[in-house]
Amino acid sequence: MIVVTGGAGFIGSNLIKSLNSSGCKDILLVDELSDARNYECISDCSIADYRDKGEWRASIESEASVGDDIECVFHLGACSDTTETDERYMMDTNFAYSRSVFNYCVRNHISLIYASSAAVYGKGTEFEETPHCEQPLNIYGHSKLAFDQYVRSRLGDIDSLVVGLRYFNVYGPGEQHKGRMASVAWHFHMQMESHETLRVFAASHGYGNGEQERDFIYVDDVIKVTRWCAEQPYLNSGIYNCGTGRAETFNAVANAVLEWYGRGRIEYIDFPSDLEAAYQPYTRADLSRLRSNGYLGGFRAVADGVREYLNWLTS
Repeated sequence: MIVVTGGAGFIGSNLIKSLNSSGCKDILLVDELSDARNYECISDCSIADYRDKGEWRASIESEASVGDDIECVFHLGACSDTTETDERYMMDTNFAYSRSVFNYCVRNHISLIYASSAAVYGKGTEFEETPHCEQPLNIYGHSKLAFDQYVRSRLGDIDSLVVGLRYFNVYGPGEQHKGRMASVAWHFHMQMESHETLRVFAASHGYGNGEQERDFIYVDDVIKVTRWCAEQPYLNSGIYNCGTGRAETFNAVANAVLEWYGRGRIEYIDFPSDLEAAYQPYTRADLSRLRSNGYLGGFRAVADGVREYLNWLTS
């Protein structure tokens, strides 16, 4: 059996669909389905069992039986709201819960692939998986880094696979329930549908209008990396970046949307002053460690990924 926490979320539901496409349906989906919109993501998924997050967490913390012959846990459940200000909630959800999953997997010799985040790099300009590059700007980034640090402190004592994947800016099918936390590609699509004007941040942080750069990665490419890590018998445990290795501008995303629609325009809006200190104007995954450990897969450029995404959104 395979366990996917956060299985009704964006990346989790795409992972389950990918596993289903390979014939795998012996899946335990763990999530907190308090929002009916999440059901949209899993309506076409095949699973063997479902556990509420609270029930699952209580079981693994009490060492109760949670399922037979678990091969791998994909721990994708988290609070991903970068504007969340409740530090106690964030640390309980992203650190304490993850620690319980880690200890359960290590104790039972189960492979663990978990979601970290590029938010741990914060204001840094280098994106290597080393402490000197890690400068988170918000509670979300701190909570993810805290768990990465916990994992690092335990790596020398474990004999099962544990991999943390630092996801960069993921976009693609299945994110529509995320609201303001959905990707800029999703928001541009919605703006085109309503008023055909794409609102892009004006100059900030030393970058010109819309020239802030991010490593935008299509969700299918994220799933390929995630599954690959679980399938490698000799992969080194540790933390790996999961991005494209390219930095592309918000203008590039906007122009890809305009090109697909064949109409519309860009309007540059003032950068919000309340985001100034907690904003990453530039990210670009260093893929050296992932590549040196054997991952040879390619990654879609923004123009290709956005086109594929819009085809899906409008189909």
